[in-house]
Amino acid sequence: MVHRIVFWTGFGLATRAWQLGIEMRPFFNKSSLWVYPVFGAAGASFGYWLEGVDERQTAVLTARKEAILEKRARQAQQIEQTGVAA
Repeated sequence: MVHRIVFWTGFGLATRAWQLGIEMRPFFNKSSLWVYPVFGAAGASFGYWLEGVDERQTAVLTARKEAILEKRARQAQQIEQTGVAA
């Protein structure tokens, strides 16, 4: 989890650096240093949200996989008992 948050924090900081590069402004201007933590925090919050999305999707996919495997097991058991595929 931490690696995603750290990655997206770095991505936010890189976005700020890219923005300043496009504008051809200095990277470390004293009056605009406060913006770096804002971009880093925005990136970190996106990474945290993305981690939650991943956990929820993994839970849904795991439940669906278990349901499919149970259904296949029931079908295989029914075929064994009756000898006829349903």
